Amino acid sequence: MSEDDTRQSPRSWVYSFSEPNGPGRELLGGKGAELANLTRLGFPIPPGFTITTEACRHFLRHGEAPAAMWDQVRAAMAALERQAGRTFGRGPEPLLVSVRSGAAVSMPGMMDTVLNVGVNGDVAEQLAASYGESFALDVHRRFVEMYAEVVLGVSADPIEVAKADARAAGGTSRIEELDPPEARELLTHMITLVEEEALRPVPFDPGEQLRSAIEAVFRSWMSRRAVDYRSHHGIPEDLGTAVTVMAMVYGNANRDSCSGVLFTRDPATGERRIFGEYLARSQGEDVVAGIATPQPLEAMAESMPEAYGELVEAAGRIEAHYEDPQDIEFTVEGQRPYILQTRTAKRSARAAVRVAVEMCEEGILTSERALLSVPADRVYQILLPRLDEGEAAMARSGGRLLTTGLGASPGGVTGAVALTADRAVEMASAGRRVLLVRPETSAEDVHGFIAAAGVLTARGGATSHAAVVARGLGKPCVVGTEAIQVRPDLGRITCDGRSIEEGQDLSIDGASGEVFLGALATVEARVDEERHLRRLLAWADQRRRLGVRANADTEAEVALAREFGADGVGLCRTEHMFFDGERILAMRQMIMAENPEERRAALARIAPMQRQDFVELFGIMAGLPVTIRLLGPPLHEFLPANVDELGDVAARTGVDPQALRRRAMELSEANPMLGHRGSRLGISYPEIYDMQVRAIFEALHETAGAPVDLEIMLPLVFSRAEVNLLRARIAHVAEEVAADKGWTPSYTVGTMIELPRAALAAGSIAESADFFSFGTNDLTQTTFGISRDDAARFLAGYLEAGVFTVDPFVSIDPEGVGELIQIATERGRAARPELKLGLCGEHGGDPASVAHCHAWGLDYVSCSPYRVPIARLAAARAAVEASDGHSEVAE
Repeated sequence: MSEDDTRQSPRSWVYSFSEPNGPGRELLGGKGAELANLTRLGFPIPPGFTITTEACRHFLRHGEAPAAMWDQVRAAMAALERQAGRTFGRGPEPLLVSVRSGAAVSMPGMMDTVLNVGVNGDVAEQLAASYGESFALDVHRRFVEMYAEVVLGVSADPIEVAKADARAAGGTSRIEELDPPEARELLTHMITLVEEEALRPVPFDPGEQLRSAIEAVFRSWMSRRAVDYRSHHGIPEDLGTAVTVMAMVYGNANRDSCSGVLFTRDPATGERRIFGEYLARSQGEDVVAGIATPQPLEAMAESMPEAYGELVEAAGRIEAHYEDPQDIEFTVEGQRPYILQTRTAKRSARAAVRVAVEMCEEGILTSERALLSVPADRVYQILLPRLDEGEAAMARSGGRLLTTGLGASPGGVTGAVALTADRAVEMASAGRRVLLVRPETSAEDVHGFIAAAGVLTARGGATSHAAVVARGLGKPCVVGTEAIQVRPDLGRITCDGRSIEEGQDLSIDGASGEVFLGALATVEARVDEERHLRRLLAWADQRRRLGVRANADTEAEVALAREFGADGVGLCRTEHMFFDGERILAMRQMIMAENPEERRAALARIAPMQRQDFVELFGIMAGLPVTIRLLGPPLHEFLPANVDELGDVAARTGVDPQALRRRAMELSEANPMLGHRGSRLGISYPEIYDMQVRAIFEALHETAGAPVDLEIMLPLVFSRAEVNLLRARIAHVAEEVAADKGWTPSYTVGTMIELPRAALAAGSIAESADFFSFGTNDLTQTTFGISRDDAARFLAGYLEAGVFTVDPFVSIDPEGVGELIQIATERGRAARPELKLGLCGEHGGDPASVAHCHAWGLDYVSCSPYRVPIARLAAARAAVEASDGHSEVAE
């Protein structure tokens, strides 16, 4: 006996559905746990038992199941025979069983099932005596087919060819309708075919069938599709699957029999109505497998009214018991319904929100439980246009799926390919809907982002520049499409031998990462029609402690943030205001200036435009806090990137081309992430920050009738000395504005904590700062020593190898980055108890990161406008979970 066996009690591997005190879903899996629960509640469940997930883990570790498990399976089968009043694999009343998977986390269709286990030629004769020859042949053929594919690994292709030939010869669309001689000929042919393909026969012995079917289900936990599904959904690899063994009931017994699926509410819309399909004379996998066109469940009310009524009544009671919409698999045998499985119904984002709100309105859920029932990140999908799924499905099947990258900003869009930002603006100005396609993007491409309807890059990760800016603008974005070669010089992109010229249409799905050839229709979101979402978010706002602000730089973004319920602006990145039209020319002239006077002259051209930006921002955010970050990127990012652009800029600005090229080389940095940027610019070139601060104060004066809580943020500091130097400059400008306007601006000065040293020196820095905002994009980069734009080259491998369980640029790293935030929080508030603390990195829109921020005692998070509803819901869920749901949200 193995060490694993000796540690287990005699009943630890196998549990009957009727066990009075069985374990939970961790051992029984979702299917086994719910079948046991429904059996105890008296629902019509065929008898059976469950083999635990621990047995699966043992099998995968050692290559065989524990010997004690097989002893318990034999005992459980004997008990099942007594319950069913039949004998396994023998007549005169044969018992057949289904062998099905069932993990603790639902993975529909990802693992294997074998039905009709226990049938052979002799058993089929006994079944024919009770149910008729056609039924017996159908059951036998189904078993051979499933066993061959699942256990023996025979390809489905030759089997499907044999079935197609049989249907054609029999003049029918369904195998079940073949006459007995034709069905027997098909079965004989299939048995021979399987033996030839597998080099061994389908076993005659029912015990051997059962054993090998159980082992095959265990193995299916590690099938490619199951592994990929777990990877995509973040399901742990080591859970394993339980196996349920259940007495067969026959939806293919006669014309008064069927199998089907029932949803207690519409999974697409959330409407409270019975929704589902069924197929007459079928078995449990047929409807899901799509072997024939099923009928809508409502038709069963006429063909089998009594069975339909019993199913609907049972479904209502099951939903009431679980207080959640259910996906119920059923079989009707001779007008008698059986429940084969129930699980929480998967539903669209819109349906999830509607169900939560309406079940609360119906008195089934409290509003706090309604908040907990909707995953926060799913509300994002409701607010974005999306590709029409019907057209997308046709495009996939029609060979128009070009490639798949990383979905970085959800939503769907079709647009004409533009290979540079300037071309995007040009094409959009001509009235075309544009898709900006680049190898990667930089801050200089912002005007192209604004003009484009969506963004596609060959390189980059989920928090690359393209991803961050696209999310901020609420535009669909796909990044990391390594198969695509972007060639602006040739005016085209290529992918796997296909060439797409600039101006041709592509369609992208920013959720799935799919890229399609040609145009696909989109479905527009209408926020004003989302009554259920508005109500759910109103409950969230009553319950959450964390504030939720927006990262917003333009008038359109700020207006969108206000519409989506932001509590203010947590990050306005002023660098994005410098790239438009005349501003970039003035900025470049400023960079080329030889002395402060020349720099001030160039900046004076930008100042009125900068001031107007802030006037618009303050007007929209009247009465709310607004945090404005002074210029952060290194200056070389504002200069042209290639020789042709250098010549054009030199001609337009009157600067010698050689001097411009020389200046660009002087400013270039080996690692600009760690170079001359952030507050270092404000100290080296104080006239830049002077201009910005003056524009801010003058805009505040101009909008004095709609005041905001102004916060000026200093980027990338590492010491209190930097804050003191820059704070003194800000105070000096404030005094000048006060003297000029006869009005004293009200403001606070804080800093963005983006460096480990800043976090460690937080106590000292807090003595001169009114607030901290954790810039977790850069804090993650500087903590790990990883550039987020380059991480895509190896991040997938790190995730696959388990070095990372989640991308640290998507969800905050609690051990490293999180520890620095907690240190900074503790030390900062020790020095200044009233210190305001926020987070404004991309993590501000990630639900798991929001939960951490709540636990760490931050005051607010800030995220892109489209993620504001996610953060509002996530903050409320964090508050509810922290209080164990004991307090109730007002309704």
